[in-house]
Amino acid sequence: MTTLGTRPTPGDPAGVDSSPPPAMRLRELVFGAACAAAVRAAARLGVADALGDAPTTVDRLAAVVTVEPRPLRRLLRALSCYGVFAERPDGTFVHTEMSRMLREDDPRSLKYIALWCTEPWTWAAWPRLDDAVRSGDTVFDELFGKGFFEYLHQDAHESAHVFNRAMTTSSRQSALEVAELLDLTGVTSVADIGGGQGHVLAGLLEKHPGVRGTLLDLPDVVAKADPRLREGGELADRVDILPGDCRREIPVAADLYIIKNILEWDDHSTLATLRNVIAAARPGARVVVIENLVDDTPSMKFTTAMDLLLLMNVGGAKHTRDSMVERITQAGLVLGEIRPVNAYLHAFESVVPDPDREREPAPVAS
Repeated sequence: MTTLGTRPTPGDPAGVDSSPPPAMRLRELVFGAACAAAVRAAARLGVADALGDAPTTVDRLAAVVTVEPRPLRRLLRALSCYGVFAERPDGTFVHTEMSRMLREDDPRSLKYIALWCTEPWTWAAWPRLDDAVRSGDTVFDELFGKGFFEYLHQDAHESAHVFNRAMTTSSRQSALEVAELLDLTGVTSVADIGGGQGHVLAGLLEKHPGVRGTLLDLPDVVAKADPRLREGGELADRVDILPGDCRREIPVAADLYIIKNILEWDDHSTLATLRNVIAAARPGARVVVIENLVDDTPSMKFTTAMDLLLLMNVGGAKHTRDSMVERITQAGLVLGEIRPVNAYLHAFESVVPDPDREREPAPVAS
């Protein structure tokens, strides 16, 4: 016998579909802002940092983070519905795998990424998503009177700090995976284009002692490069740090160019960057583009959400596999293998063609 309002599910030993009915799922979705706000509140209050390995009462936890116990219990109960913290039968709370990632000292920490995705400007922008869909363009300039990055660095210094911490976290966590993925046989020089603080480059140089590197990004960004790359760092004598805008010029000759998570602008800027690589590189040089994809099933909920946020704040977009292939080939690169880096990233291998010889594009492999 099944419970009222449920349907038997194949393979369910009880013969009962335990998932909420559609009306309940939709109600949960439209209250999604409450979940995001709860994660943000827990991160800002330092609840995960305060909770140790042992089950802890709400009163004790409230005293540590200096909040009122009763609303803290309500916050924790809401988060536990999503697997962020867990409540025990005796009313104490413990960590879950997700809540540990809100700790600042966790090696997989997503604390600053959680804060970045819920910064105050996001709450102003999301209600205007329908306007962005109508126009196909950013709504940020109209909301704040200036472009996104101009606003961030001139008017929202705390948000800029959060952004930098979030990007550093993301880059550090993927740097080792990129270093493991890429075969540098025959490579003596690597250029990290738009490489931020250079965590990916540093990881590659540490793994390959015979390789030299160049980090190119905007002046304010490379001024805060990874300490390993700056003067006095253990990799400094093998690195050139080059301030510049890759959309205008890439004055770097290298065997391998890495372009990671920056081709999210308009098509003109994306093609300009790729063509600038071709203009600077020798024929046969490798170009590896690493991006999130909105049609990658395991990460689609995350990447499609980021795609909509990009539409609103800078008018950019995440790529599908086909759109990334199209931009790479349209720029004039010869596409090769496409491989996953992790659950969120794919690497598109390509080479710079020889202008004096016609080449057939290499088959695209998955």
